[in-house]
Amino acid sequence: MSHAAALTLALLLDAIFGEPKWLWDRLPHPAVLMGRLIGWADRSFNCGAGRKAKGVALILVLVLGAWWAGQVLRQLPGIEILLGAVLLAQKSLIDHVKAVATGLTKSLAEGRHAVAMIVGRDTTEMDEPATARAAIESAAENFSDGVIAPAFWFLLFGLPGILVYKITNTADSMIGYRTERHRDFGWAAARLDDALNLVPARLTALLLFPWGKPLSLWHEVIHEARRHRSPNAGWPEAALSRSLDVALSGPRAYHGEMRDYPWVNPEGHDATRQDIDRACRRLWQAWAFALFCLIARVAILSFA
Repeated sequence: MSHAAALTLALLLDAIFGEPKWLWDRLPHPAVLMGRLIGWADRSFNCGAGRKAKGVALILVLVLGAWWAGQVLRQLPGIEILLGAVLLAQKSLIDHVKAVATGLTKSLAEGRHAVAMIVGRDTTEMDEPATARAAIESAAENFSDGVIAPAFWFLLFGLPGILVYKITNTADSMIGYRTERHRDFGWAAARLDDALNLVPARLTALLLFPWGKPLSLWHEVIHEARRHRSPNAGWPEAALSRSLDVALSGPRAYHGEMRDYPWVNPEGHDATRQDIDRACRRLWQAWAFALFCLIARVAILSFA
């Protein structure tokens, strides 16, 4: 079976079943296992001299180990499709983002509680627009990191490709911070994650862009993406903000410290809980178009 056909089935399985709680209550999720391994390495090796070299060595071992594991596991019938579905996150992403809108219909406190599950910023002082904005930003970034990027590397290299991407992305989320503790040790993980997301982030922006609107908006997306604090996250965020015509990013607090980040689409309206639902619909539309392209590719290869 081709990588495109296997990915098509994996995307459909993920969209239908998502993350079945009954299964992951009994077994550790592969991402959890990856996190435990990286956490152990952080505690064991992120100390003393040569932390950057240790971090480079760690990411090399993780990447080579993930590639080898993928090559071995892919020999098992059906495992490539099943693990591919497990390592994609469309349905769970939508569920977590929609939970913020549901929370906001009940109270601001419940909306804040729901968004705190998916963002790292301080949420206790957020008003409703800030809460909705955070949910939409998370939707855009995680659609790239959790769906399009792993699908991209699966399409190119099958199970080894998606495993390499996921363990790199997990490492970046755990140790890829510019803090005193992780500045050196997490440097390699952060740089490799940036490289692996370079193309997928821009593909995600193309999928989320409002193609019924003037193409001049694409120049605005490029401009704002290049100003973003992340080399990749700004692309899907700027594109989704144009699709919804909402203002995103802007000032926010981390660990009690306000950071004056620039606005994305500052002429857009303040985000609302209704815009969270619109964002989720837009993500499904982008997902469906990506799936259609995959099915077309499978059909063309079948008749070639």
